[in-house]
Amino acid sequence: MADEVMEPENRIVVGVEGSGGARAALRWAIKEARCRQACVEVVTAYCTTYVPASPDFNYVPLDPVDLEAEVKRMQENVINEVLASVDAEGVVIRRRMVRGRAADTLIAASADAAMLVVGSRGRGGFRGLLLGSVSQQIAQHGSCPVVIVRPDLPT
Repeated sequence: MADEVMEPENRIVVGVEGSGGARAALRWAIKEARCRQACVEVVTAYCTTYVPASPDFNYVPLDPVDLEAEVKRMQENVINEVLASVDAEGVVIRRRMVRGRAADTLIAASADAAMLVVGSRGRGGFRGLLLGSVSQQIAQHGSCPVVIVRPDLPT
């Protein structure tokens, strides 16, 4: 029996964390999805930061805000802003929020995807870098073709 070759799903995964690079990546992915007749899956990873409360207690969340609600609100704002600026007719947009590290989450989401798209730099790190650590990791370990979009170039 021959090994069965799995065809990639007609899905473009886009990492979104609120930066200008993420907005540019989503704009690019929607335009590409129209050409490929693909759906766009917007993936946002988030992690809760825990700090020690005192020597007698375990760790507690750093921020008492509802992190999941804030992340969902940010994701919706980015999607709505981008949809207002591009022709997305016929493109299905799926939304996913995943608790975890951004690079690990996006690499996992790239399994069976047609393409993985991110901005060249996100919110963290050093401003002078042209390529952020998440972009670099997914370029090396993604399971599908990876597109890294610079926010300063026209999309």
